[in-house]
Amino acid sequence: MGKILVVDDESSIVTLLQFNIEKAGYDVITAEDGEEGYKLALSEQPDLIVLDLMLPKMDGIEVTKKLRQNKIDIPILMLTAKDEELDKIIGLELGADDYLTKPFSPREVVARIKAILRRAEGKREPAQVEETEEVKQVVIGELTIYPDSYEVYLREELLDLTPKEFELLLYLANHRGKVFSRDQLLDAVWNYEYIGETRIVDVHVSHLRDKIELDTKQPKYIKTIRGFGYKMENVKANG
Repeated sequence: MGKILVVDDESSIVTLLQFNIEKAGYDVITAEDGEEGYKLALSEQPDLIVLDLMLPKMDGIEVTKKLRQNKIDIPILMLTAKDEELDKIIGLELGADDYLTKPFSPREVVARIKAILRRAEGKREPAQVEETEEVKQVVIGELTIYPDSYEVYLREELLDLTPKEFELLLYLANHRGKVFSRDQLLDAVWNYEYIGETRIVDVHVSHLRDKIELDTKQPKYIKTIRGFGYKMENVKANG
């Protein structure tokens, strides 16, 4: 079913996760510090990394940063403590796909792994795109989104989006004009029912606005619908 790399410096957690992930049918390799975890990510090329935030030698944020800087898009499920809210946000911004707060249930870890891998395998809603001569694209205002190559251009500039920012932008773009609650976006983009975790959506919308909007206080692409959620406006070219 796939290979999972578990990186945590608490041997009891490593043993617990390894047992339950293997029970779910996956192969598991482990590391107990960030430096070893990074090396195994490069050499073993796992399908997913379960990565503790606080690690010796190299913390989880640094591991994520180095992987993404080297264009290695292995999905990452980050493990954090309850009081590490800022670090969660930084991890998501750098390209972690999801996070779980300790203590957690092994069953929930396995459920998140399955959900992330389903997304990675491309089992997402088909994109509603317009055809050009050679490539598929979604055009909204001055934004051009290429679903097949995971690229977004604002005018002529290639934007540097994390994988999750790209998926959220594409989903909203494919359903422009429709209002979504935060819970609906969590279910559609993260493919998992997060109870009380809607902060993830707000963080990603905020970072998207920083990258696509000229004025983040008066956004023209992603609008906030007070008391409900967000929608992508059907912006016309030069509009």
